[in-house]
Amino acid sequence: MLKVTKVCAKENFTLFVELSDGRSGSFDVKPYLEKGVFTQLKDKNYFKLVKPFFCGIAWPNEQDLSADTIAFELKEESQRIQIRAFN
Repeated sequence: MLKVTKVCAKENFTLFVELSDGRSGSFDVKPYLEKGVFTQLKDKNYFKLVKPFFCGIAWPNEQDLSADTIAFELKEESQRIQIRAFN
């Protein structure tokens, strides 16, 4: 079962997320901010209170998103290629 193993709030209502399958990247919460209980996330201090919760993520007042939703919309970080100079 897919799980969120780490989540950190970033600027502009995005989250850095790590998943149990090894993927990581940014998840944009902005599309959810005008919907029902998610409007409370517009408060930047409250937004920062996000934590992993069961398999997904949640905030204190029970706003939550599943790991599957996050995985589907995740913008994965590109792998950085390290180039070494040989002398």
